[in-house]
Amino acid sequence: MPQRPTVSRKLTPAPHGPMFNQSVEKAFAVLSAFNAGKSALNLAEIAAAARITPSSALRSIHTLVALGHLVRNERLHGWTLSPRTLSVGYPYLAGHAVIELATPHLVDLNQACGESVSLSEPDGTEMVFIARFPSHKRFFIHMPVGRRLPMYCTSAGRAYLSTLPRDEVREALRRSPPRALTPQTLTQVPQILEIIDGARELGYAWASEECYRGDLTIGAPIIGVDGRAIAAINISGPTSRWTSPDLRARFAPLLLETARAASGNVAAAARMDATRRDR
Repeated sequence: MPQRPTVSRKLTPAPHGPMFNQSVEKAFAVLSAFNAGKSALNLAEIAAAARITPSSALRSIHTLVALGHLVRNERLHGWTLSPRTLSVGYPYLAGHAVIELATPHLVDLNQACGESVSLSEPDGTEMVFIARFPSHKRFFIHMPVGRRLPMYCTSAGRAYLSTLPRDEVREALRRSPPRALTPQTLTQVPQILEIIDGARELGYAWASEECYRGDLTIGAPIIGVDGRAIAAINISGPTSRWTSPDLRARFAPLLLETARAASGNVAAAARMDATRRDR
C-alpha cells in the first residue's frame, strides 16, 4: 500500500551537510542536463549545463554509461538518456498515495469536462506534473508526466500558493523571479499576488496563455491535513474552444468539487493511518 501523505512540502531547500556526497550531486546534474529541447549532448554541452568541469563530467558520463543510464550515439556525436532512467522515477509514481487517492476523481472530471485534466505537486518553486488525463478532442500541447513549470505563471502553482501565508508566497516569487514565457505571461508581482489572493477567496486560480500560447487553465489545490496544499488539479482548454471567462464559468464548479473530494480522501487516509498507529 502506498505511503499516505501526512506532511506538506516546504518551499525551503534542505541545506548541504557533512554527509553530502558531491559525486552523487554531479551525476544527477549530468542527468538533469538533458531536456526536451535537445536529446543528445556532447561533453562540452553536458559540462556547461551541469556547471561542472569537463573532466568531472566525463567521469560521471563514464559511470552512467556503465550503469546503463546513458548511451553513446555516434550519429549525433553525443550521449543520450536510455530507457533505464525511467526506472528511477517509476517507483515514485507507482507508490504515490495522492495519485492513487485522486485518480478516480480525475477520471470523472476528465469525462465530465471533456478537456485535459492534470495533477501536479510542488517541488521548490515549480509544479511537477505527476498524472495527466488528456482531452479526446484536438489539442496541440503535449504535457508529459514529469514536466516542470513555474508556480508564478501556472494555475496549479497559483492554487498551491493560495494556501500558504503571504510571506511564503512572496519568498517563492523572490526565489523564482517572474519572466515572460509567452507574450501573455504576467511578470509584475502585484498582478500575480492579486490572482493568488483571488484564489484564496474563490478556491481556484487561473492562467491564460502564460506558459503556452493557446492554453487556458484553471487549477484548485488538494489540501493536506495541516490546511496547506500538497498538490493541485488543473483543467486545460484551448483558445480555439474557450475564452478564459467561459472556461472558468463552465468548469470551476466541477474543478472545486473534484478538489474537495480528493482532499477528503487524503484526510480520510490520514485519519486511518493515525488510528492504526494508535492501536
